[in-house]
Amino acid sequence: MALKSFFNKGVIEAGCDEAGRGCLAGPVVAAAVILPPNVRIKSLDDSKKLTEKQREELEPIIREKAIAFGVGIVDNEEIDQINILNASFLAMHRAIDQLKERPEFLLIDGNRFNPYKGIPYECIIKGDGKYRSIAAASVLAKVGRDRMMMEYHEKYPQYDWNSNKGYPTKKHRKAIEIHGATPLHRNSFKLLSDEQLSLKL
Repeated sequence: MALKSFFNKGVIEAGCDEAGRGCLAGPVVAAAVILPPNVRIKSLDDSKKLTEKQREELEPIIREKAIAFGVGIVDNEEIDQINILNASFLAMHRAIDQLKERPEFLLIDGNRFNPYKGIPYECIIKGDGKYRSIAAASVLAKVGRDRMMMEYHEKYPQYDWNSNKGYPTKKHRKAIEIHGATPLHRNSFKLLSDEQLSLKL
């Protein structure tokens, strides 16, 4: 299915999406993107449907073709303080803060959002597979976050972040069991599986 160019015709819309909500470590990263209504970006899609190579190739094209874009970051310590849902909204707000043009409408991927400075918005479930601007935001957020996790991997190689990007894989959880949590882990999250916890009892 082809991605839609806009939700409201003739309105400056910013698509917003985040990456890293389900991770055990690292930040949640969001992006906001305003695209020209007639822009065509070949192979643009929901970032989860793209390969790492495709996302990397798309990122500079999106940055070049966008009217405006911003990336917002909320680190693991803030996530622990305000919870992951609020951290996701805050990351989106920080991304919108960076837009050099003020949007008149926000397209939010998902089903919930905290209003931003009186700008009207629409929450769209699986919006990253429906609207170009949200798909573009999903790519910028994912590429940006993956890059950060690759850098963190250099400091903490035993957690395999270069491949799992902080998500709860068996290898990641095993490393936490053996080495403990790092300062980048989200302590408000369940870092060990039920099986690991039962073995510790």
